[in-house]
Amino acid sequence: MQGIDIERVTSWLAANIPGAVAPFSFDLIAGGRSNLTFRVAGADGTQFVLRRPPLGHVLATAHDMAREYRIIAAVGTTGVPVPPALGLCTDPEVNGVPFYVMGFVDGVVLDSPEKAAALTPELKVAASEHLIDVLADLHAVDVDAVGLGDLAKREGYVERQVKRWSTQWEQSKTRELPAIDEVARRLRDRIPTQKGVSIAHGDYRFGNCLTDVGRGRIAAVLDWELCTLGDPLADVGYLGVYWNDGDATQARANDPTPAGGFPTYSALLDRYSSRTGRDLSDIDYYVAFSCWRLAVISEGVYARYLHGAMGNQEGVDFDTFKVGTEGLAERALAAVRRLA
Repeated sequence: MQGIDIERVTSWLAANIPGAVAPFSFDLIAGGRSNLTFRVAGADGTQFVLRRPPLGHVLATAHDMAREYRIIAAVGTTGVPVPPALGLCTDPEVNGVPFYVMGFVDGVVLDSPEKAAALTPELKVAASEHLIDVLADLHAVDVDAVGLGDLAKREGYVERQVKRWSTQWEQSKTRELPAIDEVARRLRDRIPTQKGVSIAHGDYRFGNCLTDVGRGRIAAVLDWELCTLGDPLADVGYLGVYWNDGDATQARANDPTPAGGFPTYSALLDRYSSRTGRDLSDIDYYVAFSCWRLAVISEGVYARYLHGAMGNQEGVDFDTFKVGTEGLAERALAAVRRLA
């Protein structure tokens, strides 16, 4: 099994994870440029999930297993649904890289309109409302009380992000895109006052959750590798990038909402505001920022492909990243202009 030293990992699991009974089977659930996720089944049928950095990763801090495990363990003490944190291995002798193990949670990752077909219109509404309620609950967590107060800097989140991704654009752009530059300028010119500090997931959407499609409930929030402390409205704006209100040209392939039957993004904003008391009158700023950031990320992937740094990935159409950058830049520009 590529990415798993079966003999050594088996010994570690049996010794460190309560209820883990050898031998184990390992099946890759998700891979690619992000962390690798394996389903682990014990001899008695009990299932676990193992997360490790991607193969051949270079930056030790880019896929910090101990940090991700710490976050899940801390959030797990709150009412926010996450998989149970079961164990962390930082000894490279076991599997070459750190990894952690969490409990298996049953559910569907709603990352396409086709998967959304599993829900009735009533369950689509229920799941959407619970998605926003879970986000509100996450943003209400006392970071000091759960031991995450030192996870990152607390203030100036958006300002730091705009600076970081502006630099990233200059380093990775493959052509001039005036929309990117205009959005960056407009974002810099009206940095919002950060109202409070919360746990910011960084990639919050249906595609990073397990949904109980039979009940219309979020069973667990996944993929905490981009999590930090910061402005809670950044998560709310980011969700708007992955929420389609009927414009097919703006639909993202991994967004289930183009299937129809979901509440509007505006309805979600009203629910979040009602739950938290936060003013969302400037939410277009955060939608613009999120589209712009994703555009820069997409351009970075395309640039690495052009420079031959992505290796042989047959079946991947990297031109979609080029087109995606342009589309996201235009969405960002439209959103930031609505603030004028």
